[in-house]
Amino acid sequence: MNTPKRHREFLRYKNLSKQSTVSRYEIRKDMVTVKFTDGSCYLYTNQTATPENISKMKTLAAAGKGLGTFITSTVKDLYERKVR
Repeated sequence: MNTPKRHREFLRYKNLSKQSTVSRYEIRKDMVTVKFTDGSCYLYTNQTATPENISKMKTLAAAGKGLGTFITSTVKDLYERKVR
């Protein structure tokens, strides 16, 4: 039986500081995918970036402020894979 592929739903990052390098994000149960203004896209998971960091990323993404700074300072290279 063929099941349809789930469409990814990226949300626009609010960018309240007006200086963020984050443009969009997608939140799932144990991961966050982040699209940046340069076109790159990274997948961060509980396994690679720790559940605590993923939880913090989800909070910052929803708030629209601080996500880019948190990624740069804390989880920059802890992504599972570069999507593009």
